Amino acid sequence: MAKVSTRRKARPRRASMTVALLAAAMTAALAAGCTGGNGPAEDGRGRLQTPVPDQSPTGASVLAVKIDNAPAARPQTGLNTADVVYAEQVEGGLSRLMAVYATTLPQVVGPVRSARESDLELLRQYDDPTLAFSGAQGKLLPLIDRAPLQAEPPGKASDAYFRGTDKAAPHNLYLRPARLMSSPPGAAALTNGFHYGAAPAGGKPETSRTVRFPAARFTFTWSPTKHSYLVAMDGTPTVSPDGKEVAPATVVVQHVKVRKSDFHDFLGNNTPYTETVGSGRAEVLRDGRVYDVDWKREQATDGTDFTTPDGKPVNFAKGQVWVVLAKAG
Repeated sequence: MAKVSTRRKARPRRASMTVALLAAAMTAALAAGCTGGNGPAEDGRGRLQTPVPDQSPTGASVLAVKIDNAPAARPQTGLNTADVVYAEQVEGGLSRLMAVYATTLPQVVGPVRSARESDLELLRQYDDPTLAFSGAQGKLLPLIDRAPLQAEPPGKASDAYFRGTDKAAPHNLYLRPARLMSSPPGAAALTNGFHYGAAPAGGKPETSRTVRFPAARFTFTWSPTKHSYLVAMDGTPTVSPDGKEVAPATVVVQHVKVRKSDFHDFLGNNTPYTETVGSGRAEVLRDGRVYDVDWKREQATDGTDFTTPDGKPVNFAKGQVWVVLAKAG
């Protein structure tokens, strides 16, 4: 597949209220719970039966959703239909997910949780993305408001969210993506620099890989029958509410700088900042093999290039991609 241009197109942002002014309404909505639904439900494969266009329509953008990954939030809904899932470190060494949707929109996604400063840099590689999140601390809201994205918290799009009855708050806030966008934007909206195609030469056989955060771990186990990787988080298999396994075709372990930010949670724990602009090493897992590669992203508006030591682009397998943003050692 030819590389999609990752340069941001000049385009006016959709009219919106100032996110900072929505903080109070957002807090109230989250405390009271949003209307509708008795919990997440999926129809068949949990997908909207919408034709996927070959090209992204004018003005279309990916939908990125911040997803809770605390044990009390599992099993999550809608993970298995994402095109890309990012795993990042948050306060206390725990993990949180960001699911990116372009070719398919699930009926329900969640539980939805709060945004972090790192998300703003990570999402710059997508053109005018829509970010669904439960809220953010007050000092971060002005940065979100100024970022080149469409912020859609409950205080702004209350009809798109609902409180489920299957889990206790705050692990029960869910999103109906169809109320934020009428159809999937298509694969061309994935302006992240990824290449898909035949596997590169070389690599080493590897059937399992575990990546550890200070207080979380991810294990990816190759399944020859599914021709994909079975995911386990903190030792528990990752499945949808109906028991379907989450099984990406490609897993990327991207070694990045994780530093302290200027933000803290309500307990005083510093919020880590994950730097995704720069360069470093990575491992790409596909087809039961692991490839040692280099990654590079020169500017925030660029996609991320994954290349072999001789500079050739590394193809991912067709299907879902998980990118685990691990602290470089």
